[in-house]
Amino acid sequence: MSEQYVDQRRAKVTELRGKGINPFPNAIYPSHTAAQIHASYDAKTREELEANKTPNYSICGRIMAIRLFGKAGFIKIQDRSGELQVFVEKNSLSEADYDLFKNFIEVGDLGWFEGHIFRTRTNELTLHATTLKLVTKSVRQLPEKWHGLTDVEQRYRQRYVDLIVNPKVRETFVKRSQIIQAMREFFTKNEFLEVETPMMHPIPGGAMAKPFVTHHNKLDMELFLRVAPELYLKRLVVGGLERVFEINRNFRNEGISIQHNPEFTMLEFYMSYATYEDLMKLTENLLSEVATKTCGSPTVNYQGQEISFAAPFQRFTMKEAIIKIGKIPEEVLSDKTKALNFAKEAEIHLKSKDEGIGAITAEIFDMVVQDKLIQPTFITGYPTEISPLSRRNEHNAELVDRFELFVYGREIANAFSELNDPEDQAARFLAQAEKKESGDHEAMHYDADYIRALEYGLPPTAGAGIGIDRLVMLLTDRPSIRDVILFPHLRPE
Repeated sequence: MSEQYVDQRRAKVTELRGKGINPFPNAIYPSHTAAQIHASYDAKTREELEANKTPNYSICGRIMAIRLFGKAGFIKIQDRSGELQVFVEKNSLSEADYDLFKNFIEVGDLGWFEGHIFRTRTNELTLHATTLKLVTKSVRQLPEKWHGLTDVEQRYRQRYVDLIVNPKVRETFVKRSQIIQAMREFFTKNEFLEVETPMMHPIPGGAMAKPFVTHHNKLDMELFLRVAPELYLKRLVVGGLERVFEINRNFRNEGISIQHNPEFTMLEFYMSYATYEDLMKLTENLLSEVATKTCGSPTVNYQGQEISFAAPFQRFTMKEAIIKIGKIPEEVLSDKTKALNFAKEAEIHLKSKDEGIGAITAEIFDMVVQDKLIQPTFITGYPTEISPLSRRNEHNAELVDRFELFVYGREIANAFSELNDPEDQAARFLAQAEKKESGDHEAMHYDADYIRALEYGLPPTAGAGIGIDRLVMLLTDRPSIRDVILFPHLRPE
């Protein structure tokens, strides 16, 4: 934008102050929103409005367009609820108000208009202004070609402009709020208690991820932004809060992509006297209900693909999915040498040469199956070695009672029957600590206090985490996680 126009608008701010007019007044109160006026009068004809002149209404919002002709004009005003047309003419205004309209009010400004409702010759519902005020002078012009920006990062950086000029963006974030509210209602209805747990942890835990590190000066101690709330939520279950959930931010020091942002929103919930199988049913009910409440149907359209959240979702074990969907011979998954050879030929990156066959199997799954899971699909039968907080399967100690939910090739949820044996958990923490010492930055730390909590007794419990940002992407048909986060992280300008 040319600084010339900014300078011109700043000059008008100075001129207004010279006239004794505050360009940034306070205590401005509209009587109605655009939506309220439309709701009251959209059904009224021109004749009905002329026969029964409406009382004066006032509306306040941003001026999105001005059309002038002679000593009159039309203004398109936008508030939080929508748009309304305002008609302004010299004969209906005081001399001071008309001078303000003619010489100082511009597109992008915030204005207050009061008058009665009528319909124009083209039948558009309009407020005929008899008085007006400048509420906030905008010193920067709204961009004319914002929708056609090839550098979409500019829209993310200047989200405030994006929200002003792009109704679809506003709708996305309104729906995001509705989705989160629907989730809260679901859990409250099912006797879960919403809680808040720490954002800064002395020991990072609850997920295999690299944390952000900070320092508390007074205590002279290293702290970590949380990668997950899991271990604190399970401490609460030990304390007798048998059903808890939290909707809040996690922080992971990882790459940025259309599916990843270092700061993201998670729902985590824990339910005593339940198994991971119970949570599959609960998750089906949750997502079906949220989709229906916010989208009008359990079936949504995402990027041209129809996706149904109606229960039941399809289910496979990890091995079944690799064999049936990935078309990989079963013997590859039962022999470590064959699995390693396959991974090498398929150019699958392994974290280390010491990985067991379970971890290799999971990497193969990620490569050959995950992106094929378009409809909601539960994958179970996860290897113990990559699930340090999950309960072992009673029939096969190499596997845990865990599921992940995939939709459109993306992981949406991760859940398991919780490991409540303190000795088993301590041993797995030790194994993770050894991995960390050997260079795995995502491996977990040993958390002695959490082991102590388990020693007081964690009841049989199942827990799950659902990525809210990715779910919002699906329910709003947005291709990138940046489209559903108000202020995504970006490189410096």
